Amino acid sequence: MTKASFFLKLMVVLFLTVLSSCKTAKTVLSSGEIDSDLSVKQLIKSTQKQEANFKTLQSKLDLEYTEGKKSQSFNLTLRIEKDKAIWISATLGLARALITPDKVQFYDKLNNQFFDGDYKILSEILGTELDFFQVQSLLLGESILNLSKDTYMLSSTNNSYSLSPKKQKALYNLMLLFNPSHFKMDGFMISQPLENRQLNAQYKKYQIVKNQLFPEEIEILANQDNEEVVIKLEMKSISLNEDLRFPFRIPNGFKEIVLQ
Repeated sequence: MTKASFFLKLMVVLFLTVLSSCKTAKTVLSSGEIDSDLSVKQLIKSTQKQEANFKTLQSKLDLEYTEGKKSQSFNLTLRIEKDKAIWISATLGLARALITPDKVQFYDKLNNQFFDGDYKILSEILGTELDFFQVQSLLLGESILNLSKDTYMLSSTNNSYSLSPKKQKALYNLMLLFNPSHFKMDGFMISQPLENRQLNAQYKKYQIVKNQLFPEEIEILANQDNEEVVIKLEMKSISLNEDLRFPFRIPNGFKEIVLQ
């Protein structure tokens, strides 16, 4: 398997875990007015106030996955133990993933294959240091960066606050878009020009669940070389703070996915 194809498949696994809502939740549209006097410090404080607070989460998700002219749909179960584990299972357990602070693991019963690696591998693929907590923040509609540890430029783009590091990294460029109404993310863009790689996401709707905001609809576009993947998520149900299990065992006889 090439790095390009593995990168795209990995994006599917990571973004399957975007949080969802319950049927009675109130939809929050991406709307609001830009405050031209807002400072970077004020924006960061506003985003921190919206950080999700829960112990566990369980959700049902519908996913539409398009690669080139081929499109597939999946029904999934998501479980999260905050700061500890992200677990995803397809219908009948045909595919399952477990992401923890130490490991990224998944297996696929249709192709009898599995992956078992750490974040050093993910960092190499993405071109930037990455850890579980950054992934978790991103999936919650929150910044992948610790905004208190760097300096940023603030502007506005398409009725969103645009935040970018004053000094971009050598290997990639990053832009975060925050909603002026509720200060969760409207989207983000990570580009690596030297690798001809780009990842874009749009958080189109949020929902209020137990007085907290979680993404309701998200669309992800991943490009590398001549490969393109589009992922659309629709979230249908959620429960918070229940006792959950996170079963995961790689079946015997499966072939390990090895990067080339």
